[in-house]
Amino acid sequence: MPMTRNKTPATPSADEEWLRLDRQLCFALYSSSLAMTKLYKPLLAPLGLTYPQYLVMLVLWESDVLSVSALGQRLSLDSGTLTPLLKRLEAAELIQRQRALDDERRVDISLTRAGHLLKKKALNIPPQLACAAACSIEELASLTRRLHELRAQLSNATSNP
Repeated sequence: MPMTRNKTPATPSADEEWLRLDRQLCFALYSSSLAMTKLYKPLLAPLGLTYPQYLVMLVLWESDVLSVSALGQRLSLDSGTLTPLLKRLEAAELIQRQRALDDERRVDISLTRAGHLLKKKALNIPPQLACAAACSIEELASLTRRLHELRAQLSNATSNP
């Protein structure tokens, strides 16, 4: 039976250190996003919403009426992803879709009465998230602002190579 030798791993160079998984910003963001979505699931269950549906509702609670294209831009979602979400929200009687009177090519989304009322039930979600993250609302707001800045910088870098 051949013997296996335990090789001592070579000490990584400074450049190689940057290739460690735990040093990757992309992985930190990705794994945090997965954890966040997992945390939201039981918080959103009483509202009957999935996380993507909750994001749609957040935008509509801000604006009440919005075109599908404006909603897609706001959420960084294409119409192929957004349309099934909107159909499910419409079936749940939380939103209504209708062609714009001034431009039949545009479809506007608006909240129903039930959609408006659901906002009150969602008010307890941000404090629960802050508690789970062991952060104050102010700390979460600061982190959110920094992530928005990072997203803008990354988007700028990809649009101006």
